[in-house]
Amino acid sequence: MLLRCLLAALVFALVAASTAPLAHAAECPDRSEYAPAREIIAQLNRIVSPDGVQESYAAPIGGVEQWVTIRGQDRANPVVLFVHGGPAAPLTPGLWQFQRPWEEYFTMVTWDQRGAGRTFARTDHSGLSDTVRIERYVEDVIEMAEHVRGKLGQDKLVLMGHSWGTIPAMHAALRRPDLFHAYVGVGQVINVRDNERISYQHGVDQARLHGNQAALDELATIAPYPGDTAITRERIVLARKWAQHYGGLSAFRDESNYYYRGPRLSPEYDDADRCAINEGNVFTLGRILPEFLEVDFKPVNRFPIPVLMFMGRHDYTTPSEPTAQWLDRVEAPYKRGVWFERSAHMLPWEEPGKLLVSLLQYVRPLATGDGVPTTGTID
Repeated sequence: MLLRCLLAALVFALVAASTAPLAHAAECPDRSEYAPAREIIAQLNRIVSPDGVQESYAAPIGGVEQWVTIRGQDRANPVVLFVHGGPAAPLTPGLWQFQRPWEEYFTMVTWDQRGAGRTFARTDHSGLSDTVRIERYVEDVIEMAEHVRGKLGQDKLVLMGHSWGTIPAMHAALRRPDLFHAYVGVGQVINVRDNERISYQHGVDQARLHGNQAALDELATIAPYPGDTAITRERIVLARKWAQHYGGLSAFRDESNYYYRGPRLSPEYDDADRCAINEGNVFTLGRILPEFLEVDFKPVNRFPIPVLMFMGRHDYTTPSEPTAQWLDRVEAPYKRGVWFERSAHMLPWEEPGKLLVSLLQYVRPLATGDGVPTTGTID
């Protein structure tokens, strides 16, 4: 499997790359042939409950109009603020694929972060460049949480991050625990250098197992990895290429259709928004990479709120081993790890049912106070 969008090779969109040329606004393809299908999906996903909420709008967060989507069948349900991966890989165009059942038990809030999707398409980029910093993303999470609390009239939220999104989300939980019932990491980043080492070694091991000498020769050109040499974009792309080829991004199916082509069917996005995904990723990547490579949560020994980690057994994009080790030693009011045996990095798509059941069994009680589960175990 070829990498898709080489410049997008960081954690999620960034490590899920392609050699296909990037689409820019001036050459954005017309996908009007998908309009009838989008209409069907829009009708199926319409919130019909009189107690529900379905809104999509721009909110002023951190000096940028950031595009927010709120969906749920009952406003009284606990609120989950879901921080997407990437950077600049918005969840919004893929929500129709997995989120609808979750909305019966939670009010789900997602947004296109600065530099991502609909937000990027509607932003003056000239003033955006200097704000593409991890610290600013952390502040955005906190501001968004405050915004959502006020809008939905709930004192606290459940904070959930995926992949890159676990970095600003975890920092926000550490900084403002008063805003959140719990923190849920999905494809959690603990230490980037550890992730790079484990991912690379998985690619080597699998190439040996499959007798893939071409892959071994290619991987040898960057050995030892990461080593003491600078971790450049090019080295990341090559290191992740073979780990993902052997299922480290999506375990048992090719993600090219459901993830990369799925946004064509999204009722939330038009053609310009879809093209802005790649444009935003390229815009963001070079600016955030140096900081990203220094991310390290290993020194965090105490967590101020309940913390849960949902871990793909086959994840070699943000490998789960460092997450399980960190969770085992951290002190927290409540902690739990859940293994997803049929998933790699794409848990919401690969095992959406188990993810919902895990949220109901372990997370919802922390928000409602009903039957709080036993702490300190990994399932």
